[in-house]
Amino acid sequence: MKHTKWSVMLAAALLMMGCGTASEQPAASDSNGSGEDAAMKMNIAVNDSSFTATLAENAAVDALVDWMEEGPITLELSDYAGFEKVGPLGRSLPASDSQTTTQAGDIMLYQSNQIVLFYGSNSWSYTRLGSIDDLTGWEDALGSGDVTVTLSLAE
Repeated sequence: MKHTKWSVMLAAALLMMGCGTASEQPAASDSNGSGEDAAMKMNIAVNDSSFTATLAENAAVDALVDWMEEGPITLELSDYAGFEKVGPLGRSLPASDSQTTTQAGDIMLYQSNQIVLFYGSNSWSYTRLGSIDDLTGWEDALGSGDVTVTLSLAE
């Protein structure tokens, strides 16, 4: 009878361990297969400075990522109002604009065909594309006047 009690406890323990292993397997495949757990990153080169941005999750970002998969995107941006750099993308992305108060480091889509890099704050209707991960040197890199910006997928 004692032997049966241990057999039942061992079987229950193995069953519980098996359940734990099974529940861990989908989580591992989700993080590797769908990327839901890992945020998509983008590199931004501003003149001679480099930054990394975490991308938002929306249709505009999906289209931007598809575009960057073809190769780096180089844009010319101009200063606007002393708080942002803005310039044409050369194509439209799907917009889902909403009233937003931006802050330094925000990357926004304006009117579906312009990108805006913020080094100050503004309130307007934008589609969020992402934000700079580390603002160290961001405002200095953007400087005053026009800048050349290259967007690429982070490896």
